[in-house]
Amino acid sequence: MHIVVCVKAVPSSTEVKMDPVTHTIVRDGRESVVNPFDAAALEVALAIKDERAAAGEGCRVSVLSMGIPATEALLRDGIARGASDALLLSDRAFAGADTLATSYALSCGIRELGSAGMGDAAASGASEQRAAAPGSAAPGTPEGRAAAPGSAAPGAPEHGESAPGSSLPDLILCGKMAVDGDTAQIGPELAGLFDMPCVTDVRELVAIERGRVTVRHATDAGIELVEVPLPAVLTVAKDIAQPRMPSIAGVRAAAGVPVAVLSAACVQADPARSGLAGSPTQVVRSFVPERSDTCEVLEGSVPQQAARIIALAEEAGL
Repeated sequence: MHIVVCVKAVPSSTEVKMDPVTHTIVRDGRESVVNPFDAAALEVALAIKDERAAAGEGCRVSVLSMGIPATEALLRDGIARGASDALLLSDRAFAGADTLATSYALSCGIRELGSAGMGDAAASGASEQRAAAPGSAAPGTPEGRAAAPGSAAPGAPEHGESAPGSSLPDLILCGKMAVDGDTAQIGPELAGLFDMPCVTDVRELVAIERGRVTVRHATDAGIELVEVPLPAVLTVAKDIAQPRMPSIAGVRAAAGVPVAVLSAACVQADPARSGLAGSPTQVVRSFVPERSDTCEVLEGSVPQQAARIIALAEEAGL
């Protein structure tokens, strides 16, 4: 069984820096952590791996992210916790991506993880793959536009197709949303790209057997029990599992496991569908709301206080 967990590096503080030109979050990697929802998704995958190992069955857990080079440290932490291998997509061509372009880039990475080369590397601990697109800027620069057309290798798979020699994972896990974006779109968009069933806001993984996965997920009407065939995409709630801490042995072992860092060209990403060029939506304006701690104490009788409240509301245009 092969499980791919998509993770995102998010600011560790609620005070984020915005680029005044591109209006996107400045990601310098100095104070980043794994998105808490994605950390829970990784724990779900590792629990499945543990259960299958106890039953004498194999399970490969791959951690995938798109980001700046510093994100590699977060992926290595995932390996220390028990993941089998990791892949980081890092290239200026990916910078400034909205959720659609991000999902496309991740889909390219998922296909790469299913390739024969990546699978063999995960099994044997082969050497690290690190490459940049010919003539491109340094991978992972925080902002930048997509690479010029023709820089990516030709023949990138179309919607719903797998690259030659690659296979799709049995299960793709994502956090329900990212704490710095709150869009909750990546999981469903990946499911659409791969034509897989998708269950969102999963609160409990009940069973995986006979090529099907059974889960409980939250809906507007309450908790629903759902069964879907594999392969499938699940997005999980933050409280579905408590992430484990890496052991000392895990940290030592992870130090010797290569984290593949690949460019857009290496995963055959189409420049027109990557980064800002592939983003149909863009942030027009981002700002930190101004806060005021001023207040007015209302005195007098209750009718007088009520009249003053009405007057204040009218003054504020409410």
